[in-house]
Amino acid sequence: MGEIHDNRGANRFELSEPGGVVFATYRRTGEQLFIDHVETPPAMRGAGAAGRLMAGIAEAARNEHLTIVPICSYAAAWLSRHDAASAASTAKVGD
Repeated sequence: MGEIHDNRGANRFELSEPGGVVFATYRRTGEQLFIDHVETPPAMRGAGAAGRLMAGIAEAARNEHLTIVPICSYAAAWLSRHDAASAASTAKVGD
């Protein structure tokens, strides 16, 4: 697994792997981390890259004591399937 990079200038988390870069755009408001969109290049879809990115985002949120607010339906679905990560999340789309 590659390393998750928080590209604060672009407001996105990035994971570079063979085949491209998977990323999630976000907004920070106080102690909340809104995940607006997760995107995976077509060549990387179905290989688990977006899930690895979400795992890294969940870890970063825990380390920074942030609550994840998933706006993106993929992020909400991933969080609902991962109990440890969803504990740090509101797990409601659009909150």
